[in-house]
Amino acid sequence: MTLEFLITSQIVVVSPGTGVLYTLAAGLSRGARASIVAALGCTLGIVPHMAAAILGVAALLHTSALAFQAFKWLGVAYLLYMAWSSLRERGALKIEKDIGGRSALRVTVTGILINILNPKLSIFFLAFLPQFVRADEAHPLPLMLELSAVFMLMTFVVFIGYGLFAATIREHVISRPRVLAWMRRAFAAAFVALGAKLAFAER
Repeated sequence: MTLEFLITSQIVVVSPGTGVLYTLAAGLSRGARASIVAALGCTLGIVPHMAAAILGVAALLHTSALAFQAFKWLGVAYLLYMAWSSLRERGALKIEKDIGGRSALRVTVTGILINILNPKLSIFFLAFLPQFVRADEAHPLPLMLELSAVFMLMTFVVFIGYGLFAATIREHVISRPRVLAWMRRAFAAAFVALGAKLAFAER
């Protein structure tokens, strides 16, 4: 593992995206525990993409226009659903004082789906991971698994940081109806923007 890998991974993880947005929303609407659960869900959502890259399945999305488009539009539809749910005071931005087992499961599953339904992640890891494995590496698979584990750990830690920050200002937001209304609109607009970005994405 190189310093270059750690720096590159940090830049990728910190950059705002659907996972960061969802973790922030969970922290603002449901508190610190929910933000940690959301961070876990988003991190678990990376696993299929990592596995696809390691096993070479991601190459199918890269070479098959039909597979890529089908997966892409599922992701777009889900992001638009998230935007609609935000405006309807449901889903990611449903205000809850306490998050029970059922709510925690729902937050986790939503976080997983947000990252799974993004074909660009599989293609990203297909191009990203091999760069840090030398051609003469004697055991490339264990190394790729190690790099993947480190990337996921960094994702989890950074997302928790985002979520806990959101949770600390939660009371200032939910106690002000006008601020809460604008927050919902802002998150809905952000989900729509990310959906539009994915819609125009090319392989």
